[in-house]
Amino acid sequence: MPATIINGLEISEKILAEIKNEKIEIEKKYNKVPGLVTILVGNNPASASYVSLKIKTANSLGFKEVQVNLEDNVSEKELLSVIEQYNDDDSIHGILVQLPLPKHINEKNVIYAINPDKDVDCFHPLNIGKVVLGQDDVNFFPCTPAGILELMKAAGIKINGADAVIIGRSNIVGKPLANMLIKKSENATVTVLHTGTKDMESYCKKADIIIVAAGSPKVLKTEWIKPGACIIDVGTNRVGEKISKKTGKPIAILKGDVDFEEASKVAGYITPVPGGVGPMTITMLMKNTLYSLKYKLGLMQ
Repeated sequence: MPATIINGLEISEKILAEIKNEKIEIEKKYNKVPGLVTILVGNNPASASYVSLKIKTANSLGFKEVQVNLEDNVSEKELLSVIEQYNDDDSIHGILVQLPLPKHINEKNVIYAINPDKDVDCFHPLNIGKVVLGQDDVNFFPCTPAGILELMKAAGIKINGADAVIIGRSNIVGKPLANMLIKKSENATVTVLHTGTKDMESYCKKADIIIVAAGSPKVLKTEWIKPGACIIDVGTNRVGEKISKKTGKPIAILKGDVDFEEASKVAGYITPVPGGVGPMTITMLMKNTLYSLKYKLGLMQ
């Protein structure tokens, strides 16, 4: 029996509708709307495409959206000055600097410069530290890990007591997700695999849930999957181009870190690429921006 496909587009649309309704109620009562500034440095096509999706989503929800485009040779000092401007802007509740940045700019300095209360990506050490410690006063959860949890819960995946394997230890996905899954509220047993892992196969074969975030196509071998396991594919690998039927322009062909066709024959649940984790990441960004406004208004405990 083929795996059940976890449709990230459908799940994200439902959550976005809830966000929009809540935004409308807040605007009626307080005359405030969530404000998001997206800062793009340079003209990296992948970054520009991703930022455009964030802008489109924010606008569709009725958020205040400010887009700042900076040249590739902008100085770190100038970028930090822009961030400081929006740190002080009461109409802005979320500040997003699209990564990666040009090599002459220190990403750590940029992340540290963002007001933690407006750090809707949840990259600031104060926010990620609260996630690691499992504190109750966490303002934001990292967008991709939060989206993954929402996907699994919407699909009815049993997380409590599950053996979960994460392939990849990035600061954006692997590390924070591991900390979120071992919280008592989720209660999974988590193993993180990486390039230093000697026997990935043995860990994967025992796993009820496998989250693959390695950035490498087909890193998870189909024969490693336990029948009925849940497979979450975070990978987004550009493997070529095709002509869009709508626009007639070339668009990227995307593949995940999992061989979807083969894995679907063994897994119980699986996310597609595209249309799985990707839409949820942007949705969680919008949710965090809404939450930032709610904190500002004293509506969150």
